[in-house]
Amino acid sequence: MSRRHVVFVAAENGALPGGKVGGVGDVVRDLPVALAACGWRVTVLTPAYGMFSTLPEARLVDELTVSFAGRRETVEVHELSRPDTALRQLAFEHPLFSAGGAGQIYTERPGEGPFASDATRFALFGAATASWVRGQERAPDVVHLHDWHAAFYCLLRAFAPAFRTLAAIRTVFTIHNLAYQGTRPLDCDESSLTAWFPGLAVDPAIVGDPDNPGCINPMALAIRTCERVSTVSPTYAREILRPSDPARGFVGGEGLERPLTSAARAGRLVGILNGCDYDSPQPGRPDWPDLVAQLQAQLASWREQQPDETIHGLAIERLQGRSARRPRHLLVSIGRLVRQKVSLLFEPLDDGRSALEHVLDVLGQEGMLIVLGSGERDCEARIGEIAKRCEPLLFVRGYSESLAQTLYPAGELFLMPSSFEPCGISQMLAMRAGQPVLAHATGGLCDTIDDGRTGFLFSGDTARAQASAFVAALRHALTTKEQQPDEWQALCTRAAAQRFDWATAARATIDELYAA
Repeated sequence: MSRRHVVFVAAENGALPGGKVGGVGDVVRDLPVALAACGWRVTVLTPAYGMFSTLPEARLVDELTVSFAGRRETVEVHELSRPDTALRQLAFEHPLFSAGGAGQIYTERPGEGPFASDATRFALFGAATASWVRGQERAPDVVHLHDWHAAFYCLLRAFAPAFRTLAAIRTVFTIHNLAYQGTRPLDCDESSLTAWFPGLAVDPAIVGDPDNPGCINPMALAIRTCERVSTVSPTYAREILRPSDPARGFVGGEGLERPLTSAARAGRLVGILNGCDYDSPQPGRPDWPDLVAQLQAQLASWREQQPDETIHGLAIERLQGRSARRPRHLLVSIGRLVRQKVSLLFEPLDDGRSALEHVLDVLGQEGMLIVLGSGERDCEARIGEIAKRCEPLLFVRGYSESLAQTLYPAGELFLMPSSFEPCGISQMLAMRAGQPVLAHATGGLCDTIDDGRTGFLFSGDTARAQASAFVAALRHALTTKEQQPDEWQALCTRAAAQRFDWATAARATIDELYAA
């Protein structure tokens, strides 16, 4: 009996070099492998971004003719895997996919409005995906869409007569982050529904944005039309049924709580926790001089590429002054510097100073917090300004996978004060390396960290209360480390023993999303 076949559709694919920006890339890299081990055949579809099609192993295997923006467009299909394997990697190429520059997965042009460039690119991707699925000699058993970038497939599936056969194929949708929904106008804009698909008759109640009349919301469209909807953790699946409440520091449904509640009541919404790779060999804790040398080499490389950036020079100088011996406490934070991840760091406490400055006070001059990441310019700038004033903060602005792999086992306590977290992977990677995590009690952080046993959680009724609780929790954690070394070591051992494996996630995906 032949394997059942699922098609993954996503903007990111961490299995391809340069194909990962965030957690979507991790899932699209690892979950298909686990599904293939469960007996499924998996095909992963992503745009090529002018990058994947140029890889040495890429082979042009097909060309699709797609109706888009009133024209007939040719989209190339490149394969990056052997066609006889259970897991295929396909990348769609078209000049529009690299309009922001080769290799740029997400783009934003000043003055265009949110999502304008990306929505147009991913609308074409949706049309190409629909054309490819329709053209298969044997239809897949399931089409699995990931986040709003893949949701335009639903538009043609639901409303285009030429794609009516797609309605018979089970289609499921995974929400990775509700903060990004891809909302664009229905018409009167070059990045709008009528510009992409002129003449397509739609039902505004199905495609529309709940809070913005006259707009299409691809995230809402997928939630309303797919047979199953999932989130990447059980707690996040419950949180998004409640409206967001900024005054109380709560991020929930972000305007989509009504369609999500309808999906939950109909039994269509589930939360399935992401996994982590535990099979690859893990490095041990590096010696302090070796870590310093690796940090200095990476910073010097970035400084050479960006000679006008002063932040790299500051980090190099700070390391030179701290290279003699390991800090008394070594804290680590790795991730995208976006408001979701770091806004609590900037929350002012009673004396007007930020929570991050209070964290550094608790850490003391003999301690060090290494922040590795990049993201929104204002977040980078604020961390950079604090780094200039506060000796214990080493801001390594940028991202290096090899450096991150060294920092996970190097640190003694990992900080993850996200305002909300659909799942999170950094806490799993830190725990896997035996580094306990101090995190906000939200989303997938609640599902992966056992407060007091494998890490530390904090909460609060407002953003300021959360920030204050964050500082207090850090003080408690460092006191435990100093005064109860045996308990601290036991906590590290329990953290390293935790398992959130992809095999479990794959079985849940099959049972709760793919089963008819």
